[in-house]
Amino acid sequence: MRRWLVVQHVDHEDPGVLGEVLVAPGHDMEIVRPDRGEPLPNRDELGNLAGVVVLGGPMGVHDDELHPWLADERRLITDATDLARPVLGVCLGAQQLARALGAEVTTGTEPEVGAGVVELTSAGRKDPVLGPEYDGLRGTVLPCVHWHQDTFSLPDGAVHLAATRAFPHQAFRWGDRAYGFQFHLEVDEALARKWESELPLDVVLDPSSVRQVTTTGRRVLARWRDRMTVLA
Repeated sequence: MRRWLVVQHVDHEDPGVLGEVLVAPGHDMEIVRPDRGEPLPNRDELGNLAGVVVLGGPMGVHDDELHPWLADERRLITDATDLARPVLGVCLGAQQLARALGAEVTTGTEPEVGAGVVELTSAGRKDPVLGPEYDGLRGTVLPCVHWHQDTFSLPDGAVHLAATRAFPHQAFRWGDRAYGFQFHLEVDEALARKWESELPLDVVLDPSSVRQVTTTGRRVLARWRDRMTVLA
């Protein structure tokens, strides 16, 4: 039984769809909460993991004084990428992945929050995780949920996979086993309900948009799981 490690930062940002996707035949999932003082695995323990998923949260990459565990988390990501272990970073997790790989993380002029889309780049349309879902009539648009204001430059050697007009760097792949998604594909009905009281007052996730994201998320995230299982 291989174990996926999921790093969660706050109560209302749980794995959502990722939880059902990662618990597949031959695999299990463990959630660790560094914000509660739970220890992250050391470098020697990473070889026993199927991979590492780092979720979102309201804190920022540069908030080490308030949240010292952010530095420990980047160390974990660095160790995982050094050892060619699968890594998926979502929102804050993508920013942490970008920073761990030497990129710059900055704050945009305006937040991007709510149901929306990202546009796949030419490389994104060919990507084995993001691309196949959107051939033919579906075009190049990926439904998702946005909830961020921070953004990142692309790490050296990264492949740019998705963009929006406001935040051009929405997804990247580094090597073949590390992915960063600034947007959320893990949102299902239960997770959307948890977010209701946390989102800005003028933002509402309507059920039809959530269903679109859930359907897309299941397929894309399952492809990521399957590809990482083969590569690992």
